[in-house]
Amino acid sequence: MTATDTLAPTTTDARPAPRARRHPSTTRRLLVTELRLLTRDTITFTFVLAFPVISMLIIGGVFGTEPDEAFPVNPSHWYVASYFTVVIGSTGLIMLPAHMASYRERGVLRRFAASGFPRWSFALAELAIGLGAIAIAGPLLLAIAAPVYGIPDVEDPLRVAAGIVAGSVAFISIGVLLGSVLPSARAAQSVGLMLFFPSFLLGVGGPPPAVMSEPLREIAERLPLALATDAIREPWLGISNGTGPLITITVIAIVATALAARRTAL
Repeated sequence: MTATDTLAPTTTDARPAPRARRHPSTTRRLLVTELRLLTRDTITFTFVLAFPVISMLIIGGVFGTEPDEAFPVNPSHWYVASYFTVVIGSTGLIMLPAHMASYRERGVLRRFAASGFPRWSFALAELAIGLGAIAIAGPLLLAIAAPVYGIPDVEDPLRVAAGIVAGSVAFISIGVLLGSVLPSARAAQSVGLMLFFPSFLLGVGGPPPAVMSEPLREIAERLPLALATDAIREPWLGISNGTGPLITITVIAIVATALAARRTAL
């Protein structure tokens, strides 16, 4: 046997090393944790599910089904289309601020940061949680409205979808932003309710704009929730294309998302 024979590599050393098992992404783990924590807060989640449905069932039949001077379309269909935005508003102004502020009280955000989650992961997880809540509560509202008032035909599906996405992102980001600056869950609930109900009564679920006084109408037209409603309701019912409200609510969504992402950076 020669020296070169003793130094030759053996074939057993050439086997490829086994691949490391991949772990779930940190964002996915954070999202699972978020869902688990959110299910414990049954009061606010129930409000998001139940309040729009109950309010829609009550107000949807008050004005009948015939168009008149106040309603350019079937009043019941007007409110069915409008109350989809109530789901968006209640998610962004009531559920998420209280959810976020309770984290700050209990030091959950600090624990997330200490666990090594990426800086952008928490904002992305909150966006997914909010969109998930809207995706559950919105179809639930329509499913209950269908046998009672019927679901109005969607005249312009693409613009309606754009309005839903822009409005959802805008109010989810606003909710996360509120939760990141308010000191406690109780404060977040109080501020959220104070913002939600005037917007709800003036811009979405209250009387039609045609019967409001001029000052109230001017206020209602500038409310973000009313803009989101117009961006969805107008192309849905064929009243107009809703371009102006859609552009405005998209700008609000971009600004609010940027601010919320900066505030929630871990």
